[in-house]
Amino acid sequence: MIALPVSELAELGTLETAAEEITGVQVDSRRILPGDLFVAIGPGAAFLSDARGRGAAATLVPDDAHAALAWIGGLVRDRSGAQFVAITGSMGKTTTKDILAALCRPHARTVAAESSYNNEIGVPLTLCRVEPDTEICVLELAMRGFGQIAELCSFSRPGIGVITSIGPVHLEKVGTIEGVRRAKTELLDALPPGGTAIVPADLPVARDDLTVVRVGEDVRLEGFELRGDGAVVATSLGSIEVNFSMRHLAENVVYALAAYRALGLPLDRAAEGASAIAFADWRNQELPLPGGGLLINDAWNANPVSMRAALEHLRERAAGRRTVAVLGEMAELGDYSGEAHREVGRAIEELGIDVVVSVGPQAQAYGGSWVAGADQAAGLLRDLLRPGDCVLVKGARALALEGIADELANLPA
Repeated sequence: MIALPVSELAELGTLETAAEEITGVQVDSRRILPGDLFVAIGPGAAFLSDARGRGAAATLVPDDAHAALAWIGGLVRDRSGAQFVAITGSMGKTTTKDILAALCRPHARTVAAESSYNNEIGVPLTLCRVEPDTEICVLELAMRGFGQIAELCSFSRPGIGVITSIGPVHLEKVGTIEGVRRAKTELLDALPPGGTAIVPADLPVARDDLTVVRVGEDVRLEGFELRGDGAVVATSLGSIEVNFSMRHLAENVVYALAAYRALGLPLDRAAEGASAIAFADWRNQELPLPGGGLLINDAWNANPVSMRAALEHLRERAAGRRTVAVLGEMAELGDYSGEAHREVGRAIEELGIDVVVSVGPQAQAYGGSWVAGADQAAGLLRDLLRPGDCVLVKGARALALEGIADELANLPA
């Protein structure tokens, strides 16, 4: 991290210091390294002594935790000469972030958000990993309501903004798809004059002082060919071989390549980092199962569009083997929830999924064998699974279906 004088933090809350500057920021005392600032959020005040014992340069009990983190992240941002890219979208933002970071790293010193560090805590923590020699910082921005992306942009100040998609997510907070569009495009409103907006072809952009790149129009996906456990993704910006087989992620490669080009990196060398693409936990992970089976662990979250895409991928990867879908209910869909769950049920029937385990009250619309929670699903699967099965695990984050995936991944061969 770009070092900050502790004196600049004095007005943020109760500050105790052991050094004159900080060289990192953490909100988990277990991650403290010498020189770090520990910011005690909520019950974190109980771990001040632990942080000091691990070598914290300072500890802060903030008056307003989110405002304090934004202030500190903003200080680092102000002192950095890096290029900042912010990625949001109803689907694909984390995957696009992971792809872009991998493509950039062979050519520039790159910092990217860990996992889904994308909110009022995660974005400042990402900024606080920026070093004096960092050249590119890739941020992920979450949206749970109006104004959140605008607030994140107020201190992160990206020069390149990527919106991967507009779809039916967080409808309980923003009401309609139009509300999603309005909330996501706060990112475009925040870009500086001369900035670059990379957006879906059908997304209106009101500003004429931005360079607008439309995916599906200015840059395009031209082909996807499976090759072993990976694939070749052909785009109008060139073809690259990637280390994943999910056809529905191919367009994320186009968004990443468009951002890579906007950063001024060499397109003819974009493929150099593709073999190092690594997705965050519980997203698009494929692991072997006994008897030649396959586990697709995509348990992080779900909406009707991503559910259908995952089911199509399950069928493609099964290649004639029995398909088993462990599907949790979907959350935060507001008045659309009932129809959204019925859409997934229709997709299951249309795609001919062999075995379905539905988890959670609203998931009864999927059909198959219904259980109330993850523990019951795990027990049911012990009786249902056969050697050679291809299994998809996907559902709302609150269901914690990754526990099922972890149990399946540890089955003896």
